[in-house]
Amino acid sequence: MFKLALQSLINRKNVLILIYISLSLSVLLFLGVQRTREISRTSFSRTISGTDLIIGARTGQINLILYSVFHMGNAVNNISYNSYLELAGREEVAWSVPLSLGDSHKGFRVVGTTDDYFRFFTYGKKHPLTFDNGAEFQDLFDVVIGSAVAEELNYKVDDSVIINHGAGKVSLSSHDTLPFRISGILEPTGTPVDKSLFISLEGISAIHIGWERGMETRKVTREQALAVDLSPQSITSAYIGLKNRRTAFSFQRIVNNYPDEPLMAILPGAALYELWSLMGIAEKALTFISGAVVLIGLISLLSAQMAVLNQRRREMALLRSLGATPIRLFYFLFIESFIMTAAGCLSGVFLLYAVQIAVSKIFSSSGLYLDLTLPSPSEWILLIITLAAGLLTGLIPAIMTYRKSLTDGMSVRS
Repeated sequence: MFKLALQSLINRKNVLILIYISLSLSVLLFLGVQRTREISRTSFSRTISGTDLIIGARTGQINLILYSVFHMGNAVNNISYNSYLELAGREEVAWSVPLSLGDSHKGFRVVGTTDDYFRFFTYGKKHPLTFDNGAEFQDLFDVVIGSAVAEELNYKVDDSVIINHGAGKVSLSSHDTLPFRISGILEPTGTPVDKSLFISLEGISAIHIGWERGMETRKVTREQALAVDLSPQSITSAYIGLKNRRTAFSFQRIVNNYPDEPLMAILPGAALYELWSLMGIAEKALTFISGAVVLIGLISLLSAQMAVLNQRRREMALLRSLGATPIRLFYFLFIESFIMTAAGCLSGVFLLYAVQIAVSKIFSSSGLYLDLTLPSPSEWILLIITLAAGLLTGLIPAIMTYRKSLTDGMSVRS
């Protein structure tokens, strides 16, 4: 019966080929949305790890994690560097990394920090940052760049970089009298680090000499900058690592109740969970749309089977006359649906990997790395559901054929 059903489908290939393509594309979209969700969730959660708290000016925790980790948006206010030093010097703190944001280079964010950033910042399963070429900044005007910056702008070690004032892609003012030298290029991480440039806090202070209230009042040369006290007065936020993670909540209360200025501390994991939850509606909408596309493909398969059912009544009658029982005819049409649905699912999986390979470079530039892995348990479940739904669509014509009698089939007019 399987060979007979397969041959029957081949004989009607002109009718079914479009249904097969539609079903394959439907499965591709269904699995593609699911895989994109999983990859996005993984990349999202691996952005920062090993950091117990993030400190910044008092604001919402989503806003704080957006600008301090994802470098999106701007801080409502800075925090005093003295306040940071006092909190970072407490006995509960094992390490701390200050961050100063606000400048950019050709659309990429510039982050002012210290050498500790390259020693203590981790991502994924506590993977440390490593250098593809060069090393961390040694000079006041050294800059370390992420892998995406180097690739997109075709930069290499010792190239010169001009920092722009402000965080926009287009800036009307730049710190062109104080160029920076690229001292190192980081390995790809799949995080916002890849699309960032890192300079010292003193470098941030140097390029803002002669600036008052966001306006440049005078140009400063390298020699003039080196002659000035460049100790930072304020920073945007800070990463905190504790000696004992069980003290996270008590230290968080200390920061939130800090008497000298309004500060807040957030747990990165809790903030990431809340941020991801906000995108849940769009995530569910994509799943619903992809599921609807699969349903349309299955309905198309059912429609094609129902449309030719009357035309196949003589075929069914001939099979009955050759000894096929009604139950065998039921299996015959049921197997046809199975073959079509299974072929569509298999082709959809192959198309998924083909598309994944084709767009992997585009996604990697956005910080999403598409690893070629076997289908996940959730993807297997979706495939089984799709296959089961395809088999259910074959039940209707199979049942209708089962109820046809030999007399009814032989009486069909030609």
